[in-house]
Amino acid sequence: MAKRIDTSSSKRELQGSKFSRSNSAVNKSKKSKNKIIRFLFKLILILWGTSMGALLLGKFLPIYFTPTMMSRKLDAWSEGKSGKIYSNWASYEEIDRNCALAVIASEDQLFPDHNGFDFDAMIGAAKNNMKGKRIKGASTISQQVAKNVFLWQGRSYIRKGLEAYFTFMIELIWGKKRILEVYLNVAETGKMTFGVEAACRKYYDHTSTEVSKSEAARIAAVLPNPIRFSIENPSGYVLRRTSQIQRQMRMLGGKKFLEENNL
Repeated sequence: MAKRIDTSSSKRELQGSKFSRSNSAVNKSKKSKNKIIRFLFKLILILWGTSMGALLLGKFLPIYFTPTMMSRKLDAWSEGKSGKIYSNWASYEEIDRNCALAVIASEDQLFPDHNGFDFDAMIGAAKNNMKGKRIKGASTISQQVAKNVFLWQGRSYIRKGLEAYFTFMIELIWGKKRILEVYLNVAETGKMTFGVEAACRKYYDHTSTEVSKSEAARIAAVLPNPIRFSIENPSGYVLRRTSQIQRQMRMLGGKKFLEENNL
């Protein structure tokens, strides 16, 4: 008589073996996911800590060099030209208030009141973009400082997200007067030229302490495109824009406007 083989136990062993392997694979997958999550969490903490360090240093120390300056230097070198940057840091107290008033009148008249973002201007710019019109006046002074000081050149959703983050943080940590001081020192004012102090020395042969209303307005007039427009050899557009900015400066109330807003 043939001996009967117990197949039920073999099946149970096989199933148990399969379950064990499956469970092991699940555990390995969970461990892998946890490692990735821990790595990302640590990376976010490092990046946040680094950004906070840069923000705190930027609140108190002069900012002599920015990514925008580096980009211009690299562009010049790639074209076989001199990469010399013209930039002279001047404190807010040293810069004539006409310069501050002119850039506010030209670039961001709601600067004292907003929290870093002019949402009405952003919505208007988005509508113009959808219609194929030229975008104008979408970025605040705070946003421009965030872009120039902390970020690279170019356009992407990641960059826009970081721009929003740094704009919010400088409004929170730096305050309006410091933001304006940095803007007046790092804004591109001509070819390889940054800041109103360097512009005054290069184009007017005097410091920003002595700048007149019309000179300050002309500096502000070229800010939208300082590579195309010139302070030294102003086009008809720049001259018209200079006159418009001077009118806006008077309509704001002159330097009294800055005093009333603690600027």
